Amino acid sequence: MSAERENQTVLITGATDGLGKAAALLLAERGYRVFAAGRSAGKRARLDSLAKEKKLPLETLEMDVCNGDSVQKAVASIYRKAGAIDVLINNAGLVYVGAVEDLRLEDWRLQFETNFFGVIRVTQAVLPHMRERQKGRILMMSSVSGFVTPPTQGAYSASKHAIEALSNALRHELYPFGIHTILIQPGYIVTNIQPTAMELVQTYQEKFKTGPYARIYASYLGSATSTRAKSETTPEDCALIMLRAIEAPRPRARYGVTSLAIFAKLAKWLLTDSAADRLIRRRYGITRES
Repeated sequence: MSAERENQTVLITGATDGLGKAAALLLAERGYRVFAAGRSAGKRARLDSLAKEKKLPLETLEMDVCNGDSVQKAVASIYRKAGAIDVLINNAGLVYVGAVEDLRLEDWRLQFETNFFGVIRVTQAVLPHMRERQKGRILMMSSVSGFVTPPTQGAYSASKHAIEALSNALRHELYPFGIHTILIQPGYIVTNIQPTAMELVQTYQEKFKTGPYARIYASYLGSATSTRAKSETTPEDCALIMLRAIEAPRPRARYGVTSLAIFAKLAKWLLTDSAADRLIRRRYGITRES
């Protein structure tokens, strides 16, 4: 398998931090040639330095998934250097926390621009070559929020629901060409995406404290913080699941990563909508106002 890995090229978006970075390092350590894409020049430089220190077949490149020219330029650069992309991991994403009524339409647009339209841009740039070669794997980073929507997560969850639907379509459309589309569904894993989410909603801090949904915000943020603190799943654990999906002879359509993801999928299958709603409301302390 080592020789086969050395001939395989992987493109990972959002690869200079969190889950993407863990996957980039693991795959490079296992012999894959990895192109780690990201926007931050500083983070790319640090990852390049680490790869050089460890003598890994990993290099970074600039890519903004929200910019079509940036995506096309980065993908073309990989084809010039490596000749092919065998695995695409669509990992770039961000989180906007906010009640549906509170979030501005501009923030909804930015949520989908990164988490959904960015995925489409990169996938469309890579697919023609994969299809011509009749081989390839596309890993889509979804979330528990892709099939269960907690309060204040409407925008993020909607973007991940869209990723689930997109992946379902691709799984059928690409079947004739030998290309596998695989969903990775993490639950709570501690990464920089959480503090970044809080930075993105600084303008909503007053609503968080005094608006009509203040109780729900406090309950959600407290529950999320507590669950993350208890989570024993690391980005490296998630990277191992991605590796399994890449190397499985017959990969599954979906891979749950954390115990929360597995429990949530089972609960969704077993419970009625009303029972699931009661479970979520009880978890977040949501009651009728008198």
